[in-house]
Amino acid sequence: MESTEEIRKRPMIGNAPKMRQLFDNIHRITDHRWPVLVLGETGTGKELIARMIHEHGNRGPFVVVDCASIPGALMESELFGYVRGAFTGANTSKLGLIEAAHGGTAFFDEIGELPLELQSKLLRVLQEKEFRPVGSTQSRHSDFRVIAATNRDLAAEVEKNGFRRDLFYRLNVITLRLPPLRDRKEDVPDLVNYFLGRYSGRHSVTPETMRSLLIYDWPGNVRELENCIQHMVAVNAGPLLHLHNMPSTVMNFVNNAGASLLGMAAAVGLSIVPDNIDAQIDDELELQPILPLPELERRAILRAIRYTRGDRTAASVLLGIGRTTLYRKLKEYGFSD
Repeated sequence: MESTEEIRKRPMIGNAPKMRQLFDNIHRITDHRWPVLVLGETGTGKELIARMIHEHGNRGPFVVVDCASIPGALMESELFGYVRGAFTGANTSKLGLIEAAHGGTAFFDEIGELPLELQSKLLRVLQEKEFRPVGSTQSRHSDFRVIAATNRDLAAEVEKNGFRRDLFYRLNVITLRLPPLRDRKEDVPDLVNYFLGRYSGRHSVTPETMRSLLIYDWPGNVRELENCIQHMVAVNAGPLLHLHNMPSTVMNFVNNAGASLLGMAAAVGLSIVPDNIDAQIDDELELQPILPLPELERRAILRAIRYTRGDRTAASVLLGIGRTTLYRKLKEYGFSD
């Protein structure tokens, strides 16, 4: 398990347009201490974003409150601390996470898991900057910036009475949404190289392997990609990491998709790389015996775009051309956004 210092030093890698926009938004809010709600699927890097916000615009400690891992029975004493004699076994007083965050940032990871009875107490802390340790009759003061993260749809939880409406509005001042890895696949090579350097330093992946990593949808996001690279490094002495070194989930995807891709690749001369999307080709795109080369190129590009359902990174990999070239060709043929 990584230490807090190791997590803090880890960079947030992303050059995709959605990530650049996210970074721009972070820089715009660093001069303020308004609450921030970070939304994103599991494994997208919500804690890294929270730490980036804190380090750009705050002093003091960064305190993580893991709402999903602290048992409900212990949550109140973990949050607010307790005084000596508050309950059996409380031989000394304990500082709570709320008080420890004074002057800095409290990051509530998976805030959607916080029990309803504690949501009201947290709301009071955010409004009044005061709290009372378990077993104490005296209120204490704690002023901190709050950043909350969740992979849940909190607005939907509010409608189902699974999350307090007033707390939701209190937290939802600035909302940042992290894109899943499948929506920023152009960042996969940089992430692969980063994790290779982190866990090996002497391994590299073959072009065929990189193409497979680019096409795969990564339902577990960056965390799944990291685990994949760790697995590949562990099972291969190196220096090259091959397709057969990938975890079974990715390998099964490759094997299941290979047959359908062979037919598609043969039809238009594409590189043979796996995909899990069935080809849907219109009659308009059927090749004729003899066509001018520009028309053949246009149809091959359209087939690739349709085959990948608009995923231009995947299409460029299938075609064996760079993304910049693909965008230029699409613009030439009048198919750019």
